[in-house]
Amino acid sequence: MDFVNAILRVLAVGLILGAGLPALFGVGMRLVGAGSAGPRPDGTVAPGNPALRYLGYFLYAFVAAVIIVSILWIARQTVLYYFDIKIFPAFAYK
Repeated sequence: MDFVNAILRVLAVGLILGAGLPALFGVGMRLVGAGSAGPRPDGTVAPGNPALRYLGYFLYAFVAAVIIVSILWIARQTVLYYFDIKIFPAFAYK
């Protein structure tokens, strides 16, 4: 039964990070595009919506932060060994 629990955890994390982060990045792209200034059919320039742009930039930053923390989590033992720096709390190290 422990194997099933472990498999379900790996599946959940894989779905969140494997499909969720690219989806958030795509939503961020859509928001930045919707918030940017663009031409109207009559040739004038429509003002953009800065709130949508900043929300898109926030999603970009969030995705980048998750990627950086994930890389640091994978390399935590190496960083501890070579630099003697504990990036995460003590329970993360053996």
